[in-house]
Amino acid sequence: MASEKIITCPIWRTYAIEKPFAGDGKIIDSPRAGGSYFISGTALALLKMNNEYYNEYFKKRLTDYIIDQHLLGEELPKINSNLIEKEINHREDRNIFERIDLLVEYSYKNSNLIGTVIRFSNDEPFLHNKSDIKVNTVKYSLNLLAWTSSLKMSEVMTIAEFCHELKYIELRKYEDFTSSMINTKNRSFAEFMLKPAGFAKIYEKRQGRTDSAQAFVAMWFDESMNDIYNQAIAPAIKEAGYKPLRIDRKQHNNKIDDEIIAEIRRSRFLVSDFTYGKKGMRGGVYYEAGFAHGLGIPVIFTCKNDDGVELHFDTRQYNHILWREKEIEKFKKELSDRISATIGDGPLKS
Repeated sequence: MASEKIITCPIWRTYAIEKPFAGDGKIIDSPRAGGSYFISGTALALLKMNNEYYNEYFKKRLTDYIIDQHLLGEELPKINSNLIEKEINHREDRNIFERIDLLVEYSYKNSNLIGTVIRFSNDEPFLHNKSDIKVNTVKYSLNLLAWTSSLKMSEVMTIAEFCHELKYIELRKYEDFTSSMINTKNRSFAEFMLKPAGFAKIYEKRQGRTDSAQAFVAMWFDESMNDIYNQAIAPAIKEAGYKPLRIDRKQHNNKIDDEIIAEIRRSRFLVSDFTYGKKGMRGGVYYEAGFAHGLGIPVIFTCKNDDGVELHFDTRQYNHILWREKEIEKFKKELSDRISATIGDGPLKS
């Protein structure tokens, strides 16, 4: 049986570990890409042939996607040619608040015990030494580049300093001198430990906004979807005791992406409908569902039960409520019952 081997990460060209797999494609464990992922043969060929076209910012968004999938509970996110060609460039870059949240999340995931110290190197060349790929200090450094959506360790350090000032972590920096007959090496290191405020932040995310009466609806904003929203989705949410919010129907003066993020944070849960038209799957719906999952906010998945609509591989594992246009009342009841059963009746329940 084949064994693991050290290779070059197809995305970042940093060292990674290839795990045994008999089919077309590869299973890669790449610290720089945020962990393990599966990449198809066609996607491998695309990245190899067009490496100059897929620049660092594209690679950063692809890494963001992998991490979002891990946060959704997907142990092995799948990368195929369609994802690379059509979806990744449409993703929004993470803002500074999301990057701070993810550093705290990473700290929590890697703190097996209270008081666990995470040590990383701030020395860029040190991170690309093949012989050090299994050294924890190197793995943590590459992981932190991925989880903070950074291109340089100086960005990681800045975000860590922000987290330190917010009292989420305790950060310490120091130098390590290594002398020999030939030369003296000076390497820069840092280490941090999650503090009570950081644990509290994670707990708050996991709990969600239990006092909120708002339900955010992520869906395709097309005229063909108006009946299903007006006659099923909105009434079902109201019957369960919550107030539905569709961002295209709210008056605001902010940038639309910022407003979406703000309203998701204020919501008790999301209803995400993955129905789409001839132009393909709605990337925004996937992004909003993934963002909510990352915050620990429950998501209820729905989709039109139609031969022309296929569920994306990212969400197939979740229990969708499937609906038909001729059975709107049935869908409304199923959605209302699902909300009450999984979220609980809301404060507006009559």
